[in-house]
Amino acid sequence: MSHSALYLGTISGTSLDGLDLALLEVGPDQLQTLAGTTTPFPDDLRRDLTQLALGQVDDVDTLGHLDTQLGITIGEAILAFLQAQSLSPEQIRAIGSHGQTVRHRPDGDAPFSLQIGDPNQIVEITGIATVADFRRRDMAAGGQGAPLVPLFHQALVPASSASGRGPWRDLLVNIGGIANLSLLPRDRTQEPAGFDSGPGNALLDAWIQHHKGLAYDQDGAWSASGTPDPALLHQLLADSYFERRPPKSTGKEYFNLGWLTAQLERRPDAPTPADVQATLVELTAQTIVAAAHQSGSRDGRLILCGGGRLNRHLLERISALAQGHQVMTTEDLGIQGDWVEAAAFAWLAHRHLAGLPGNAAAVTGARGARVLGGLYMP
Repeated sequence: MSHSALYLGTISGTSLDGLDLALLEVGPDQLQTLAGTTTPFPDDLRRDLTQLALGQVDDVDTLGHLDTQLGITIGEAILAFLQAQSLSPEQIRAIGSHGQTVRHRPDGDAPFSLQIGDPNQIVEITGIATVADFRRRDMAAGGQGAPLVPLFHQALVPASSASGRGPWRDLLVNIGGIANLSLLPRDRTQEPAGFDSGPGNALLDAWIQHHKGLAYDQDGAWSASGTPDPALLHQLLADSYFERRPPKSTGKEYFNLGWLTAQLERRPDAPTPADVQATLVELTAQTIVAAAHQSGSRDGRLILCGGGRLNRHLLERISALAQGHQVMTTEDLGIQGDWVEAAAFAWLAHRHLAGLPGNAAAVTGARGARVLGGLYMP
């Protein structure tokens, strides 16, 4: 590219709180997130998507209906966002739409990952070239299809004198429903490492929704009112996922309220709900920091993005456990933390149009670098 261009990225994350949109400017030596927003889902759409993602509804008619409905919702949200930014569709080079993951099964005889939000609807509504279905090409090449953000994180986050002394200059942690880590190498010619450490907000959100009818624990106030239960924490940490070596990825189809309830049923004396919430904060914090240490990262910047960075109690626990690291958020680098993941898919759309790979094979376990996604032309 000889000049800069604007791309728009969208993702509906595992927390299912709405559609994140981000406007990214890409130039020869430039990568800048210019704006972003979150468009909440209508209550009925969020309910239906949640039931589908958790396997509570499994019929093909529902899948097809929600694929279309979500595609229309994404297209309309993009037009509203562009209008708010005083931009016309003609000014956007392409949309990168991740869609909503309703199943992620990276293991087994025929691994697959399924994201819905019909890109045909998006391109029809917006008139903008749309790249979608990013994960399955990596899986066809033997990869996990996730996480796909580490290459973008490497391009986005500049090195600094505060970076680590070991092989990794920085560690970027996206805490959505699931937490994923990007380990950024000191040598920029090398690929980053990365994987899903386990639950981020998924269990915390599910537990407070179940007991208090709230979508999330504001500032971690409820978890901070409880005390972690050592026996329950030990039991949760014994799950085989945490022991697996990368490449590895997971989702809410595994770490969900059913998983937690089954764990609690094994306990003769259940802790109080607030103590369970405090234990879940400890689970997220400990698995993130343990994953960092297992990867050889023990100093430098540990940079948080995603909704979990706003949970003050969780942030305090990560900071206490990650001694030696400088714990910070992307805002400290001038990058709005709610927009990072959506911006990554804007960047992946740019990579697709440029014929450049979007996966890091060392991260996903694929046989090599691949151009990701399918292109839908207006």
